[in-house]
Amino acid sequence: MPAIALARLEHGAGELLVVAAHPDDDVIGAGALMARVARVRVAYVTDGAPRDGRDARARGFPDVAAYAAARRREAAAALVLAGVAPERLVWLGVPDQQATFALDQAACRLGELIRAVRPGVVLTHAYEGGHPDHDATAFAVQAALETCPGQAGAALLEFAGYHATRQGGRSTDFLEDPACPAVTFDLDAAAQRLKAAMFACHASQAAVLASFSCAREQFRAAPVYDFSRPPHEGRLLYERPGSGAEWGIDGARWRAEAAAARARLARAA
Repeated sequence: MPAIALARLEHGAGELLVVAAHPDDDVIGAGALMARVARVRVAYVTDGAPRDGRDARARGFPDVAAYAAARRREAAAALVLAGVAPERLVWLGVPDQQATFALDQAACRLGELIRAVRPGVVLTHAYEGGHPDHDATAFAVQAALETCPGQAGAALLEFAGYHATRQGGRSTDFLEDPACPAVTFDLDAAAQRLKAAMFACHASQAAVLASFSCAREQFRAAPVYDFSRPPHEGRLLYERPGSGAEWGIDGARWRAEAAAARARLARAA
């Protein structure tokens, strides 16, 4: 199904809505794809600027606001290269690293956007324990689509992100799910150059992007997740020292927030 849905988009049938946790996640996951699709809209859940200011200072910005503004400019510049105009970007404005605590608000905002845009395909993160904001975005998108019965025909797809491996490393392939096989697009030289140029626009994230390949992109149909369960056995990537645990978020806290958001959304329905 992913290949068919994406082929239809590339032939002009419908609009692609990409929902990314951070400015640059969209380029990592689907930069080359967006350049092949005529109608693309991108929604960013967070502003890319953690409020503790450490990332801003480390990258030479005077404050969080200046860092967030730079990330907006970088995102717009990267997407122009793919033919996506700045007015087709939507910013939900959740603080970076805090999407876990805005799950129902993000779901409601995305539901409004989906009802207005009526995309043929919604493309977003997988629930895989790589980053709490990624998992929060996966939750918010699925919750948003549940509130949009008129969008039952929209395909919900995922782009590959990253997650912990059993050996203690990090994988940029999907967690294996036999029911939802991945489709891999090996990018030709021109597409790789374009994607590299899009990466270069995100100058503040150069060190992060250096670990991602421009050679391929992977997509799959989104599984129907049980967000009350961990995405995999063992420690999640953001539970490791130096990651999300320092933000007051581990898997148990994330799942508790998801359950509470689900309950609030159900009461509001």
